[in-house]
Amino acid sequence: MDGTTTTRAATRPPGTGTARPAAPRALREGAARVLAANWTGTSTVPSRALYPHQWSWDSAFIAIGLRHLSPLRAQVELETLLSAQWADGRVPHIVFNPAVPFDAYFPSPDFWRSTAAGRAAGAPAAVQTSGIVQPPVHALAAWLVHLADPGLSRARSFLARLHPRLAAWHRHLLHHRDLGGAGLAAVVHPWEQGMDNSPCWDGPLSRVPPARPGSFRRADLDHGSPRHRPTDLDYGRYVRLAADYRDSGYGTSPGRRPGFAVEDPSFNALLIASEHALARITAELGAPGTARHARAERLTRILVERLWDPVGGIFRCRDLLAAPPAGALVGERGATGLIPLVLPGLPRAVAAALVRTARGPHFELGGRCRLAPSHDLLSPSFDARRYWRGPAWFNTNWLLERGLRLHGGTAHADGLRAALLDTAMASDFAEYVDPYEGVGCGARGFGWSAALALDLGVAAEAVPDAYDSQDEGARND
Repeated sequence: MDGTTTTRAATRPPGTGTARPAAPRALREGAARVLAANWTGTSTVPSRALYPHQWSWDSAFIAIGLRHLSPLRAQVELETLLSAQWADGRVPHIVFNPAVPFDAYFPSPDFWRSTAAGRAAGAPAAVQTSGIVQPPVHALAAWLVHLADPGLSRARSFLARLHPRLAAWHRHLLHHRDLGGAGLAAVVHPWEQGMDNSPCWDGPLSRVPPARPGSFRRADLDHGSPRHRPTDLDYGRYVRLAADYRDSGYGTSPGRRPGFAVEDPSFNALLIASEHALARITAELGAPGTARHARAERLTRILVERLWDPVGGIFRCRDLLAAPPAGALVGERGATGLIPLVLPGLPRAVAAALVRTARGPHFELGGRCRLAPSHDLLSPSFDARRYWRGPAWFNTNWLLERGLRLHGGTAHADGLRAALLDTAMASDFAEYVDPYEGVGCGARGFGWSAALALDLGVAAEAVPDAYDSQDEGARND
């Protein structure tokens, strides 16, 4: 059942649902090869060479694609990640494989020192992890994995075992990371938001002194062109922030603010989407999910109140450490500001404006750019091939495809899906691509690129599943 080429029809017990047609053979076989090559036996690495450990939001996206090949492997993917959860509820952004040499990736376990520096926050003693987090896509992934094979999920008590961990994860973000006091979760490092090198962080990062040159070695430059990676200055700031957070015991408190604190629209939109999913998980387990749906709707309203820019037609990041005391909205337009389109409770006028912005001159989705770039095409900071400063990524475009479809933009969603599938195959499932030319950059055979292309390939030949149409009636006028 856990074989790479197992079909949904073969793994679905009788009476648990209708099997779907397979994705086109070449796509399915190519994605399956990537996911098999990156599989370690209990989890999937994003890239064997460049990212040889388990990453948090990568594993969530990978599980969404794996569910079409082996629902069991998809369940194990999430179970492995959540088994490294800290006692305070956080899900670390990296779970380190002890068989990988320290010099294969930086920052390595000896930098994070999770078992020592994170002891007070409840870091696990049996596994080394980082101490920061990544976007909370996990409840959404768990719900979709459950839908792939409800019979198997129930037989293994998959949701029943994950539910308390997912609930603790959300509590951690909503209680420990509400640094702005308004209800949204803040990130304390650009790596936590996932779009590591976005120009949206240039302003907040400018206040951070970089780590001393020579105090760290960049393993990423062994596998990628320096022209496509973060600069040494930016990387030095990332290292300084991470070291300071580690030395604080991986905690935040009103009396000890971090050097970087940003309310990000994408991070919070994914938290809200996962709250809706966690409500469905709760209901599946026999308890009411009403309170979680209500919390998700409340957070959606706060997101609009705090981060929506009606003039720019996009959500913006809020730099909590900038003056005035309540923080200031960041001027740069990033793909992060489009991701709230995945929310079912988004006001119609806001959703319509986001679609116009995505298709307008700043992103040109469906025009010169078949896939949405990660940053504003008109910004002086835009770079078509430098990490998160302009290239198109498959995970953000997968989210946009779902958002367009959710809010009635079926034709736009169909076009984006076709473009994503073509680009994934042509680029050999690249980590990211030039948004104009579709040329692959970074790693090839990248985990979530293969997984999410597979997910959309299956969807292209199938009727919508229960999630595709969820909350259609929950949008607000």
